[in-house]
Amino acid sequence: MKTKSKKQIQNQNSGLPNRPEQLSAEGTPKPDTRPKIDLNLRRANRKLETEALLALLQKQAPRFFDLAEVVGKWVWITFTDKQPADVTKVLAELGFHWNYTRQLWQHPCGTITEERASYDPRERYGSYFPATEDVPF
Repeated sequence: MKTKSKKQIQNQNSGLPNRPEQLSAEGTPKPDTRPKIDLNLRRANRKLETEALLALLQKQAPRFFDLAEVVGKWVWITFTDKQPADVTKVLAELGFHWNYTRQLWQHPCGTITEERASYDPRERYGSYFPATEDVPF
């Protein structure tokens, strides 16, 4: 059986609002307005190989296809500014994840690895932009 510590009892009697009450002036938590990500779709799309992902981007998200860079077997998308939540949702459902170190969205195209590369993958594997190539998908 758990017992309350002196600090917990003091905080309970302090008259300070608890965390949900602190979140808004009305005393109710703010609603989560972020778009919900379809995780089943995300899991399925993360398994796509490079060519299949590029075809999907070209068909369903041509704006992202124009920005896509193929690095080895992975696909990277870089933006100059932070993207709105609806763009993040679409990228997540397409199977991309944010790489904080490189500051870009990347898709493993079915080649998920456990460790990070300590080198620049562009130098080791090469890269190209499929939107500027004459490669049918």
